Amino acid sequence: MEIENILLKQRDFFTTQQTKSLTFRKMYLEKLKSLIISNENRLYEAINNDFGKSKFDTFTTELSFILNDINYYIKNLKSLSKPKKVSTNLANQLGNSKIYADPLGCVLVIGAWNYPYQLSLSPIIAAMAAGNCCILKPSEIAENTMKVMASIINENFPPEYLYVYEGGIEETTALLQLKFDKIFFTGSTKVGKIVYKAAAEHLTPVTLELGGKSPAIVTKNANLEIAAKRIVWGKFLNAGQTCVAPDYLLVEETIQEQFLEMLRKYIKEFKYGQDSEQYTKIINQRNFQRLVRLIDQEKIYSGGYFNEEKRYIEPTILNHVDWNDEIMQEEIFGPLLPVISFQNYNAALNSILGLEKPLAAYLFTNNSEEKDQFTQKFSFGGGCINDTVMHLTNDNLPFGGVGNSGIGNYHGKYGFETFSHQKAVLEKATWGEPNIKYPPYSEKKLSWIKKLL
Repeated sequence: MEIENILLKQRDFFTTQQTKSLTFRKMYLEKLKSLIISNENRLYEAINNDFGKSKFDTFTTELSFILNDINYYIKNLKSLSKPKKVSTNLANQLGNSKIYADPLGCVLVIGAWNYPYQLSLSPIIAAMAAGNCCILKPSEIAENTMKVMASIINENFPPEYLYVYEGGIEETTALLQLKFDKIFFTGSTKVGKIVYKAAAEHLTPVTLELGGKSPAIVTKNANLEIAAKRIVWGKFLNAGQTCVAPDYLLVEETIQEQFLEMLRKYIKEFKYGQDSEQYTKIINQRNFQRLVRLIDQEKIYSGGYFNEEKRYIEPTILNHVDWNDEIMQEEIFGPLLPVISFQNYNAALNSILGLEKPLAAYLFTNNSEEKDQFTQKFSFGGGCINDTVMHLTNDNLPFGGVGNSGIGNYHGKYGFETFSHQKAVLEKATWGEPNIKYPPYSEKKLSWIKKLL
């Protein structure tokens, strides 16, 4: 089996200790950066062929993230890798304590199709920075991007260090039968459970970046113009095929009609037409048909048009939606925005506390008490107050889910830690050794131990 041989070679290479060298890590991070820049047009062409993503959107939502990640790790690699001194307790004097960031070894990254470059290469970059050998399995659903990543990496990196494995479900299943030192998966909760189960057979640690129904709450205390503009942008970015997109809206009843008109205004202003460069296609026919089935014709407030040949679904707002409607039973992952009204903010917040914890959540308000209740009562992976999606752009914030929306996190130092083992080392002096911990024991020694410990 080809991939098994590559993994064996990676294990052999990792034991040479070469990947632990900061010079080695920086050299290959710089090389990857150079390859991305020199192959920028190839990357644009491939993703456009997959689902019509423009150069602007590809750079802002994919390549800029990747290049910023590389720059971050090159700049901070020395401080991230430096052993961290921590205080030493009284019982271990005279001594000193340090934490060493050890690379885990050979890691597997399984990417997602909706942001095929960012969600494949950003975890890989963190793994490389931490000193690991890596195998990347991109999503085969975005076939052209998978092929271009394989071409760029496999032609320029030694396979015993970094390798892209192409294929579909059969190849991914074969990969999951192998023993890795870490598996990083981005995708659906359903597949995440399969990955988690397979990893458990080898006691392999996992990071799962999943999804869920991420709410956006708009109260009467919000700046409605800003809220509408930012929600429309965050929801219909990538035609709604974004794991942290607002999945549905909870809007206070007294401002509902006014706010819906504002949403419609910005959808029109942003020109999300079927031939627009600002708007992507639905990735494939299967997802297109699934989304069309979720459109309740009787609840369309605006939009609703679709073109199967072009895999185009117009940004669609569905009003008077009920919690029991079909569209509220699963993550939408498309350009459909259901709206549920509420009369009482606390009741609205309580209505979502009993649901599965989402990957993201958003609140639009200028009321400090509403902000406090949102952050204190509601558990979610990450989110924004008075914006959508943009929390992902801050390297100082961890990105990850909680509960059904994921396990673990990454971005910035958190990505480095995700692909590292925090190794604890206590070094003791060899002089001044007290006999208090050694037999024979006595009541006097016990009395001293109680004071020390």
